[in-house]
Amino acid sequence: MIGNRLTLRSRVMFAFGLGSLAVSGLLALVTWNLASAYMLDQRELSAGRQATVNLRLVQEALRAQTTALEELLSGLATSADKTIALNGSGGWTISGRQIDPAVLPDPLLALAGDGTPARQRVRVDGVPVIAVALPAGPPGTIYVELFGLTDLDRTFRFLSSVLVTGVLVSGLLGLGLGRWAGSRALRPLVELTDAAGRVAGGDLTARLPERGDPDLAPLASTFNRTAAALERRVRRDARFAGDVSHELRSPITTMVNAVEVLRHRRAELPEAARLAVDLLEADVQRFRRMVDDLLEISRDDADADERELEAVDLGALVRNVAAARREGLDVEVAVPPPLVLADRRRLDRLVANLLDNGARHGGGVCRLAVGRRGGCVRLEVDDAGPGVPPELREQVFERFARGQLAGDRGDDTGSGLGLALVAQHTARHHGSVWVEERPGGGARFVVELPELAP
Repeated sequence: MIGNRLTLRSRVMFAFGLGSLAVSGLLALVTWNLASAYMLDQRELSAGRQATVNLRLVQEALRAQTTALEELLSGLATSADKTIALNGSGGWTISGRQIDPAVLPDPLLALAGDGTPARQRVRVDGVPVIAVALPAGPPGTIYVELFGLTDLDRTFRFLSSVLVTGVLVSGLLGLGLGRWAGSRALRPLVELTDAAGRVAGGDLTARLPERGDPDLAPLASTFNRTAAALERRVRRDARFAGDVSHELRSPITTMVNAVEVLRHRRAELPEAARLAVDLLEADVQRFRRMVDDLLEISRDDADADERELEAVDLGALVRNVAAARREGLDVEVAVPPPLVLADRRRLDRLVANLLDNGARHGGGVCRLAVGRRGGCVRLEVDDAGPGVPPELREQVFERFARGQLAGDRGDDTGSGLGLALVAQHTARHHGSVWVEERPGGGARFVVELPELAP
């Protein structure tokens, strides 16, 4: 579950980090074992050799039966953590750091008493030492020398600290290397995602950069060929729609004029003919609007990169469009009036289509407002209709989508292209459009465009 929540870059980074941590930890463990074993062995060998040399001096003193034995033992205890013990006929003689002979391991003393040299790492009074027990010559005489391991123990702690720090640093370096490698390896995927997003957003000129990498070159070339084919297909369809629409304009104009003549002489026609003229007039008008919308869509698809942008006062533009359509509404405009960088003709069509949609499907527009929010200019168009169900709020912006009225040829239901043009023109201006519920009932169509700084 955790792996599914991590991004691919994070998984690569943690894989590098854990791999580096495992390898460095293994090397640190091997280094610790080899180094500690070697230093202990060397310390034990050194202690054994030194104890053997010191024993010879003690044996010479015992053979000479000199009274300076205690001075000799004191002189052999050259450091504060060193202890020399001699067990003779008179009991134990201790020099150097004083200890209780009872703490010495019995098996160690037994081996030395039987004539076998022995050594053992033990802890005496909480201090780690190497105990070397040697037979001293006379039966029952044992020479014991304790070599402190405090310095060696301190060295081990320092070595362990260095190795642990090295492992942690290696893990952090592995994370950093994994992050760099992940970003490097995923850069083509990021470029592909960006290019695909641009194509989905309508930029059909998006392409991937050509690379010399034999593993990435096929991906870039395949994507570029697909994008180029899609661009050709879309532009060909747009030209086809434009050509068809242009060819239809002349016969539609003729049909409109003919219907107009019939409408003027409607009183002279029989009842059945008058009904036929009314139906014909409604369909011809709807057909004309559909052709006009198709021409607009085809022109927008073909000339998306050729529009001329200018600073537009959106509040004034909305007022002019509403006045031209005799809506009789007061437009609420923020102060100072917000500006947008836009194609005025497309904005005129955008606002007109929203007003048409409210008049045909929303029971009439009841409010127009132009304001600001989050660095964007916000146009709100409220209607008094039944509203748009949540499941249809995205579908209404698709081409030829007329919601629940699709397929109904009764009343004037429009062509199904008006809101599609609104969405298309909004996207051309790098804005967004959606529909939500109006407070008090009805629908509220919202268009947000980037605000132009004054």
